[in-house]
Amino acid sequence: MTHDHDLVLRPTAAQTAAALAPPPGRTGGDLVVETLRSLGANTVFGLPGQHALALFDAVGRSDLRLVGLRTENNAGFAADAYGRITGEAVPLLLSTGPGALMALPALAEAAAASAPVLAISSQVPVAGLGGGRRGHLHELRDQSASFRDVVKSVHEARTPSQIPSVIAEAWESALTAPHGPVFVEIPEDVLRAETLVPEVTGVDATPHELAPRPELTALAAHWLSRASRPVIIAGGGVVRSDASGKLKQLAERLNAPVVTTFGGKGAFPWTHPLSLQSWLEDRRMTDFLEDADVLLVVGSGLGELSSNYHTFFPEGRVVQIDADLGKLEANHAGLGIHADARLALQAVLETVDEREDPTAPERVRLVLADIAARLDAQEVALERSLLTAVRAALPARSPSFWDMTILSYWAWSAFDAKHPNTMHSAQGAGGLGYAFPAALGACVAEPGTPVLAVSGDGGAMYSIADLATARQHDLDVTWLIVDDGGYGILREYGCATGTDLARPDFVALAASFGVPAATTTPESLREDLAKSLAAPGPSVLVLPATLKMFAPTHL
Repeated sequence: MTHDHDLVLRPTAAQTAAALAPPPGRTGGDLVVETLRSLGANTVFGLPGQHALALFDAVGRSDLRLVGLRTENNAGFAADAYGRITGEAVPLLLSTGPGALMALPALAEAAAASAPVLAISSQVPVAGLGGGRRGHLHELRDQSASFRDVVKSVHEARTPSQIPSVIAEAWESALTAPHGPVFVEIPEDVLRAETLVPEVTGVDATPHELAPRPELTALAAHWLSRASRPVIIAGGGVVRSDASGKLKQLAERLNAPVVTTFGGKGAFPWTHPLSLQSWLEDRRMTDFLEDADVLLVVGSGLGELSSNYHTFFPEGRVVQIDADLGKLEANHAGLGIHADARLALQAVLETVDEREDPTAPERVRLVLADIAARLDAQEVALERSLLTAVRAALPARSPSFWDMTILSYWAWSAFDAKHPNTMHSAQGAGGLGYAFPAALGACVAEPGTPVLAVSGDGGAMYSIADLATARQHDLDVTWLIVDDGGYGILREYGCATGTDLARPDFVALAASFGVPAATTTPESLREDLAKSLAAPGPSVLVLPATLKMFAPTHL
């Protein structure tokens, strides 16, 4: 007896091969793009160069969105911000030699801030690798070596078939805690070569979870439950791991005051009765933290800025939770817990006892009052009023990006970020020119949300070209430029050499790009800024003002 299913004609081997054959004209560049799409990427940053043309041509054939900035460093800053805002790995496409090297400062900032940037660079043809001097354009003896000490990991593809696995490996590295930038290098001829590799449709690059060891979190919970004066320092790791809710729950269960580092802004509610805010550059705060009998440090390495310039020496027990193994006990001995902040805080919450302490809010109030009194005794009303104006004008959930300028140094300590992951600065690596291109990346990540960038006139000059990018993509960014005619923060440090700068008429310059611009004053800043933020598209506000820092307490 014959059944219907016995009559089904199976394809021949030749027919199967024909069905699987890649479309003609596909190159190594297409393999890169297909892998990125398979991993979930929908946006890439960068700008083309001669060796990377096959990669950019492949992007043009795809549905990836290319956001091209005017310099590689600014493209890196934009990718950094996109990664911080979304928590996703974001591709940064670079060309060989000068183009790739131009991105190094941005990748250094991404490394310091644990931003998951996937830098993909072309390289000279395969025959030119190995240290020989064949005279290729953009030739370097060892291009990857220039990145190895900056990024989290380096990955190299030398044939088309290696591309999907290499990119997947890099993607996984970028998104495994601690997040960070990675560097992928692919020779020009590999990107250009036609490939027989079938279309990339399924790639596994699941990041590893970094769970804490239970005996460590149990001991930490035991110490915290029985502490007399527990205090928590919350760093950027709390924000990156989306652990703010668990942090608040633990602080309230322990009645433990919380101070956030400059990288951890927004990790704890600013006006909470247990909030010490972010006044780490004050000796009164340093004394308060040193007095803790158990200090829980979450997602911070207690580096220079978080330790009041290394004048902080804890007297009690220290429990340090960090995903970066190298940061554990790097500055202070203690119980180091190598783990993602969210997973570690959850584990501590499972075993910690509730702790009553009606005195904690009053102790917090007194130290903040002491700090306010110190500021009241200084002539810094202008600086404080400017931060108040910015906070009032900026919508609570709008991201803000701050360059290395005096108003930013104030904001680290005194600005209420309102929500986690809404205030970002270049304080990780400390390079100039971060704010505006980073704000553009945030605009791409959160379309329709107004974004603020704050720069000094010196830092602004690093980014002027990308007014064209803001206009080209019609991004909802407002750029506040505080114009004091030079590098004001360096003058504050006592340097008079090379700190006075000739600069353009920023209002006229912005207008030449088709970007609305105006001059504002301290008195009108709140109203002008609110109006600019509410208007669609890019805008520039210039504030002529000479600001000064609050008096240091660490000297």
